[in-house]
Amino acid sequence: MASSGSKELAANNPGLHTIRDQATKGYIMRQTMFRIKDPKVSLDFFSRVLGMALLKRVDVPELNFTLYFLGYEDVASAPNDPVDKTVWTFGKMGTVELQHIWGTESNPEFKGYNDGNLEPLGFGHIGITVDDTFKACERFERLGVEFVKKPDEGAKGFAFIKDPDGYWIEIFDLKNIGEVVRGFA
Repeated sequence: MASSGSKELAANNPGLHTIRDQATKGYIMRQTMFRIKDPKVSLDFFSRVLGMALLKRVDVPELNFTLYFLGYEDVASAPNDPVDKTVWTFGKMGTVELQHIWGTESNPEFKGYNDGNLEPLGFGHIGITVDDTFKACERFERLGVEFVKKPDEGAKGFAFIKDPDGYWIEIFDLKNIGEVVRGFA
């Protein structure tokens, strides 16, 4: 049974440290990486469907892969120098890194990656805040995006969609999310 008070208190969360180590003061959560089968399909989804910009592309020929860093940043403000642009990109919060291992897009034997929502369970999803969940999902539906859960199914007001590789993306807005969690917040 939890102690009284806020659910976020250390007493209610064994193992939680509430005094931040000063060595971690400058740390930020920066990116989540997905391995992708086909960059053409995934870049289309993340840029056209979700509206992200390509912040930086890094080709690593000695390891046969390319990294694509995407996010909601104004790329016009990025430096032109490739090294400075990499540093700029790695200073942004909440980005997505797509790793394409060369050849997967044309390999008929390649079956894709585990999205974490099938056995064995692991990674779950990322979340995107939108202006209006219902309007965003109407647009996603017109664009042919696959849904795991629509905003009017089950618990109302949020949705889950899939990217081209099957990774789940939660869609919610700040107006509705409070109502969604009111009973268990």
